[in-house]
Amino acid sequence: MPASPSTARAINDRLALRLLQQDGPLTATQLKTLTGLSRPTVADLVERLQGAGLIHVVGETGADRRGPNARLYGIVADRALLAGLDVRTDSVAVVIADLLGATLAEATLPVGETEGDDAVERAVALLAATVRNAGSAPLHSVGIGAPGLIDPVTGELRDSSGLPSWHRSLVRALQERLPATVLVDNETNLAAVAEHRVGAARGHDTFVLIWLGHGVGAAVMLDGKVRRGASGGAGELGFLPVPGTAGTPSAVNCDGGFHSLASSAPLCELAARYGIAVADEGQEPGAAAAVRAALAGEGDGEGFLAALADRIALGAAAVASVLDPGLVLLSGEVGHAGGDALAARVEERLAAMSPLRTEVRAGLLGGTAVRRGALLAARDAAQEAIFAPGA
Repeated sequence: MPASPSTARAINDRLALRLLQQDGPLTATQLKTLTGLSRPTVADLVERLQGAGLIHVVGETGADRRGPNARLYGIVADRALLAGLDVRTDSVAVVIADLLGATLAEATLPVGETEGDDAVERAVALLAATVRNAGSAPLHSVGIGAPGLIDPVTGELRDSSGLPSWHRSLVRALQERLPATVLVDNETNLAAVAEHRVGAARGHDTFVLIWLGHGVGAAVMLDGKVRRGASGGAGELGFLPVPGTAGTPSAVNCDGGFHSLASSAPLCELAARYGIAVADEGQEPGAAAAVRAALAGEGDGEGFLAALADRIALGAAAVASVLDPGLVLLSGEVGHAGGDALAARVEERLAAMSPLRTEVRAGLLGGTAVRRGALLAARDAAQEAIFAPGA
């Protein structure tokens, strides 16, 4: 059954908006070519989208030649604001952007271990102040990346041992107080979304991202979709039992699992054995600084990098043997610090441990990956609502 005229218009409008978002600004002729629509149909949709305040003229082509110039149309990016939050155990980072994802304002708030309700109020105030600094447009959508499990049915952040209680309180407070859509997802999943869309995994719809920072985790992307598992716990790599630890993990504690080999604290201890002493403090894990020092030639840098690659390869081999993703990204502050040099060492060891061909790359976005992913989630939600037919 052919689509009704109103449905056809809505489909055409959404197609044009998507092209303007991805490839814009564009002329009417370029829209005609890219959509395959007739010239009168494109003229109608341009007029319709301008009347709805969704697109506007942003310039002209051919300004250096004689004759009439074609108008360039672009998305009205300042129609609404988006926010991305990266909620860590000891800090909250905020980024505000327009509908096209251009960053307008950023801020970071350190949070002390003993702070509870205070942390929530300070974080809410930080978001409000950063939004004010970004402009006068309304805040439409907020994406939040947080450690811990996200319930796949309700979308809520679940209680997790070892995480501060203010995490759940902050998400609730933002959902209750903001006249905006508030979305929350696991931080590593959002990092994978960002690397897939704008980072090292562009062009790869199946891969696994291993996050190496203060803690460790993984995100599984299969056929272009993040897989969360039955309880939202897919990728809890810290609990993976591995050789080389003093015991095995439990249901409430990942000590003895991969966490005990590859999180920042044990990596700092490993670095010290090779003459590289870096304290694990501040927003960047000490292990990331140790990796940079090793690459710069401090202590027995080569020995430390070899031992580090051995440890990471254990987790990567387990992932590869089960999922055969073809690509593993080393992300987080440690993966970013190690770059191609660490990725190459891990890939070499992985090739010796598994018959499955697996490329290992360093993530491109480092510690910014979570808030970039949170911002992309907010952007998708806003565009789905604002660009929806009849919105």
